[in-house]
Amino acid sequence: MKFDYKKAVQSLNFFAIKNGGQINKLKAIKLIYFADRYHLRKYGRPTTNDDYFAMSYGPVGSGVKDISEMSEFLGSEEKKDASLYIKSPDPYKVESIKNSKAEIFSESDLEALLFAWNKFGQYDEFELAEITHKYPEWKKHKQVLEDCSRVRMDYKDFFSDPPDNIEKCYPLSHEDKEDRIAHIEEIAKIDALWG
Repeated sequence: MKFDYKKAVQSLNFFAIKNGGQINKLKAIKLIYFADRYHLRKYGRPTTNDDYFAMSYGPVGSGVKDISEMSEFLGSEEKKDASLYIKSPDPYKVESIKNSKAEIFSESDLEALLFAWNKFGQYDEFELAEITHKYPEWKKHKQVLEDCSRVRMDYKDFFSDPPDNIEKCYPLSHEDKEDRIAHIEEIAKIDALWG
């Protein structure tokens, strides 16, 4: 799946606007993770198609992180598009400078973003990091993270459920999980053929 940097930019902008015009970068990255987890589980694809890595503060979308930091890893087109909508007034914040381009999102993308905001928007960045540490897709890498800074995550692991008292980001039956995983594997095979 190809990273959708335009949706990533607009997702950061969406959460900055929801948070009163600016948002802590780590908080925004975590909210996008929850939106991706929800959308993947309910609809069989993440909203941003980002590459996720387990890091000390939980799951991190690599492309979203680069955009939030206006990193040197961004291409000129990505940087130009991002700078039309967001800026970094300091190393820890993303600020909205223009209304979100809502038409970039499908109805289900907006549903996922609103889910993330409504369920997790009241928490600060450190609380969100602590919450993400309870999800199995991060926990499986906890030991390895003692020796390295990041480990690539697998979208298939997003279908594992956290403990019962933790928000699942869309509950699934065993059969639905198997169907979604088969779908993800099929997309990966098609991507490999075209890659």
